[in-house]
Amino acid sequence: MSHEALAGHEVRVRHIADADWDGITELEARAYTRLGLSEGRAALESRMRASPDTCFVLAAGPRIAGYLLALPYPEHEYPDLHTKEAAGTAPISRNLHLHDVVIAEDLRHRGLARHLVGHLVETARARGYERISLIAVGGSDTFWSARGFTARADLAAPAGYGPGAVYMHRAVPGDVALAGASPQTTHSRREVG
Repeated sequence: MSHEALAGHEVRVRHIADADWDGITELEARAYTRLGLSEGRAALESRMRASPDTCFVLAAGPRIAGYLLALPYPEHEYPDLHTKEAAGTAPISRNLHLHDVVIAEDLRHRGLARHLVGHLVETARARGYERISLIAVGGSDTFWSARGFTARADLAAPAGYGPGAVYMHRAVPGDVALAGASPQTTHSRREVG
C-alpha cells in the first residue's frame, strides 16, 4: 500500500527532502531524548546521505508523520550514535541496517510503522540486500522476534544503545509483509511507532 487516508490527508512514503529535517529532528528528539539515545540532526542527516535510497519519510499531507533511516552496514556492525557517517563512504554490504523508525506519538497504533518497514523490505529486496539488521532498544526485542528477527546471543550488547539493547537480524523475506508487523510503540534503534 503506497497511499491511505489519515484524518483527511493522503499518507505516502517518499524519499527525504532537505525541508523535512526540522520535522525529523523533532520526532527523533521526542522519541529518544528520555532514553538518552538522541543523536541530533547532523548525525541523522549523515546517515541519510550515506544511503538516500533507503531512507524515507511518511508524509500525511504537509505533515511529517514519521521517518525511517536504513543504510548498508556489514552484518554485526552498526552506527555509533555519537559519530556522523563519513561522507561518501557507505559500506558495501548485502546487509541493510534498519537504524531508526519513528512515528509521531499521536499517530501510533495505526499501522504506519508497518507501512514504512514494508516499504523498506520492498526496497531491500529490489536492491538485492540479503539481510536486514537492527538494534532493539527499550525492551522491543520481543516485538521484533515476533516479526522474524533473531537476536545474536553470541554478540556483546551494542555499545551506546542503552541497557538491554539487542542486535537482531533476519533474511529479507520473499514477501513484502513482515509477518504481522504492527505499529506498537516499540523501539529498534531503533523503532518507535
